[in-house]
Amino acid sequence: MSLSKSKSNTNAHSSLVTDHAESEVSLSAVEKDANHMLIQASIQDSATSDEVDFVHDAVLLPETVAAVLGVKSLPTQAEGNDQNCLNMSGIYVDATFGRGGHSRLLLSQLADDAKLIVFDKDPTAISVAQELASKDSRVHVVHDSFATLTTSLAALGITQVDGLMADLGISSPQIDDGSRGFSFMRDGAVDMRMDTSRGQSVAEWLEYVDEETLANVLYEFGEERHSRRIARAIKQMESYDSTLALAEVIKVAHPNWQRGKHPATQSFQAMRIFINNELGDVDDFLAQSIPLLKVGGQLAVISFHSLEDRRIKQFLQRHSKGQYPEDENLPMPPKRPRYFSKPKRVGPSKTETSRNPRARSAWLRMATRTDSDYVIDDAP
Repeated sequence: MSLSKSKSNTNAHSSLVTDHAESEVSLSAVEKDANHMLIQASIQDSATSDEVDFVHDAVLLPETVAAVLGVKSLPTQAEGNDQNCLNMSGIYVDATFGRGGHSRLLLSQLADDAKLIVFDKDPTAISVAQELASKDSRVHVVHDSFATLTTSLAALGITQVDGLMADLGISSPQIDDGSRGFSFMRDGAVDMRMDTSRGQSVAEWLEYVDEETLANVLYEFGEERHSRRIARAIKQMESYDSTLALAEVIKVAHPNWQRGKHPATQSFQAMRIFINNELGDVDDFLAQSIPLLKVGGQLAVISFHSLEDRRIKQFLQRHSKGQYPEDENLPMPPKRPRYFSKPKRVGPSKTETSRNPRARSAWLRMATRTDSDYVIDDAP
């Protein structure tokens, strides 16, 4: 999900790899801000007052919806005029519904015969999605991780889609609700599950995990340089009932505080990513996007930290160039298909980050599915 009031969800394994050169696309701050204001007017009537707040804070809102529809920008709409829309048919997926900011705007651009399948792990997000589905027959709700994309869509009779979008990470509603355990600034149970209806909480995991494994998790998924020292302090705690108590222990154990950043930030991120298998789910989602997208279909993914962004960038680079690291030392590298066009990257405007500081670290990466036939490559 995201660090704005708009999403939920994300994922766990793998080591870090070197960055490559990347293509970037940038929209002017003026264009972004104008689009944002015009779009808000077009969807104001379709949401409740609480939901409107979430819509307004959806990160990279017009950019993401334009990307998943395969257009440069969304049509300008005057306030009170709902007629000037793209009216596009097709099947689309919002893999991280959150509070529906991106979904609502996408729906405003879709034809009556279009379909929108929305996924989310979070039961609260699913309740919001089901309310939207009760008012709009184009919406179909799946309470599950986007890692189940292929099987969940198959159950609905869908084998290919026109567009996939995802807003990774954690959402503001999740952070701001202390009872969920994501925040080190609000007290609550040390839970951190995206889906509170299944799986073990962080507190349950901390009860039995050994110090070395905990340190490795903090280092790999939080890039915490002082992971061993912090893990030792955490394992000396008598109980894991309070997020504030856990954050305080990490704070005391941390030898080097970064100005403007709570010393528990990276450790909380690491435990959340691990317990929700966020990086593993991202890898599964990306791999499934290739056979699921139709020729000309669009992939648009927002990420908020380097562990996710690096995965998305390298995935799109590999499948747009047909060049794989494992082939470099082979005397005759196998021919690899190019499944995506040259990827592009967009960041938030200054106007957006000033309005929503949590958008500062967001990147939107997008690419178009090419016409290469999808094959399972057994080459080494």
